[in-house]
Amino acid sequence: MGAAEIGLHVPTILLPAPGIDLTKWAVVACDQYTSQPEYWTAVAEFVGEQPSTLHLIFPEVYLAAAGKTARIAGINRTMREYLANRVLVPQPPGFIYIDRQTARATSRKGLLVAVDLEHYDYRPGAQTLIRATEGTVLDRLPPRLQIRANACLELPHVMLLIDDPARTVIEPLAAWLPEMPPVYDFKLMQGGGRIRGWRVAAPHLLAGIRDAFRALAAPAAFRERYGVGPEQGVLIFATGDGNHSLATAKAFWEELKPGLSAETVQNHPARFALAEVVNIHDPGIVFEPIHRVLFNVNPEQVLVDLVAFCRREGAEAEVRAGNRPGQKAAAGAQLLPFVTAKQTGVVIVRRPRLNLAVGTLQAFLDTAAGKYPGAQVDYIHGDAVVDTLGSQPGNIGFHLPTMDKNDLFKTVILDGVLPRKTFSMGEAAEKRYYLECRQIVP
Repeated sequence: MGAAEIGLHVPTILLPAPGIDLTKWAVVACDQYTSQPEYWTAVAEFVGEQPSTLHLIFPEVYLAAAGKTARIAGINRTMREYLANRVLVPQPPGFIYIDRQTARATSRKGLLVAVDLEHYDYRPGAQTLIRATEGTVLDRLPPRLQIRANACLELPHVMLLIDDPARTVIEPLAAWLPEMPPVYDFKLMQGGGRIRGWRVAAPHLLAGIRDAFRALAAPAAFRERYGVGPEQGVLIFATGDGNHSLATAKAFWEELKPGLSAETVQNHPARFALAEVVNIHDPGIVFEPIHRVLFNVNPEQVLVDLVAFCRREGAEAEVRAGNRPGQKAAAGAQLLPFVTAKQTGVVIVRRPRLNLAVGTLQAFLDTAAGKYPGAQVDYIHGDAVVDTLGSQPGNIGFHLPTMDKNDLFKTVILDGVLPRKTFSMGEAAEKRYYLECRQIVP
């Protein structure tokens, strides 16, 4: 089983030319701070006209604003300019070994690779080597496809998880640092911490990584590890962050592929996607809940409707006012703490139909989507942000519990994708920053 059979591809990565201010170059994932435009305003003021990935992405906080078509055209134009003016410089084919420091983690190791989209499927029930961990919202793909349609570059904020308790893939690279040329070491803007990277290009290192992945993908070992039968397809990579970005790359490739010759399909750059691979057992990987805030609603009516929804689903539900610190759910029950301008409290759901509290709340939000004219829902990282936004008049914020990261792979293998926005790998400032690029047109 070679690299191609395990969905792995050795890419040619583009990095900023020497002399470019990397702190201004790297910006956080576009789907962060979507209810905090002041964050992106501060980024724009800090970057100015300097070379930056800010000019190559579309922060989702602006998706509903006027001028989207012109903004996308500007992104595509800047990509071509950065290539023509050698703002971006091709590196020797290889991976990048990454050490990321954040406000809460002194070290988080990763490996930037390219993965083969032919081995990826985001649909429920997929048995591919690369899978989504949460439901993909198809309505979120068209605007992303519009951005990618005429783009000559891709910038990754995708993070793929591997389940490697013996630490055989990424961690051994630390012993080879003297052989790996450093490629960057700088402070990330807006409280993002620090990031260092080393080029992994030596043949023996690439072969070692390939062999370690092959061992993880061995069918017999996979079945023993998870206690499953031969009907279960091997899963190596589970999408931790950037699910919709990877799904967009897949959708774009599927649209492009029918017009290509069989020979071109084998090596077309759009067939592959850059992603940072991280071991779920890395101490720097911390799962955080993704909370919900509803805007432009009657909070009291939302609570009434949520209780009624749970009861229609066969559960018992009630609202209790009061503070929530330290409150734990009894066996067989779920807690949905909330905050509004008038009160804090918790919705208690007993004998729920769905196993996770996030599943119960998301099922309600999905069914109630059209019930509140002008309402919007946002997915929020951080308790303090939920309290700030939820306590504003006309809003309601819901706090959700943290998922145990050790349950992720077996849950995805046995039960399929999790409810949408079940977990996040850290808070917003800990997300992947755009830094490396890759050309996706020949």
